[in-house]
Amino acid sequence: MVGTQATKAPPSLLYMVKQVELIVRSRLDELVKPSGITALQYTALTVLERHDGLSAAQLARDSFVTAQSIADLVRSLESRGLVRRERNPRNRRELLILLTDAGRELLDRHAGPVRELEERMVGDLTTHQAEQFRRALSRSWHALS
Repeated sequence: MVGTQATKAPPSLLYMVKQVELIVRSRLDELVKPSGITALQYTALTVLERHDGLSAAQLARDSFVTAQSIADLVRSLESRGLVRRERNPRNRRELLILLTDAGRELLDRHAGPVRELEERMVGDLTTHQAEQFRRALSRSWHALS
């Protein structure tokens, strides 16, 4: 094949999504590290901000961690005073995980920098393209879940 160049296939969408996930997680870890938490812990706190009073299983699912690892994550957040657990009044055997005022304050402190990270991620897109991207990601997630 002298004189011709083989064209390489573009990377798969799965590979590209994983690349975005890894860089976002790395940047998020950098942002929240001064507060003594990880990106995974921050994610769990944001889930509780949207849906306070979840069971450990629900929090694990919505935070993208295993049921086994959520116990350690919640214990760590609870020891820092960022979450608390209380009995579910409808099912006394179940503990619900709730965001504390300290947890809300931590989220408030990071809201601006996290928003800036998201804006940087879509900074080369128009507002319309960014909204299309958001919808496409949502539809992709629903298709697989």
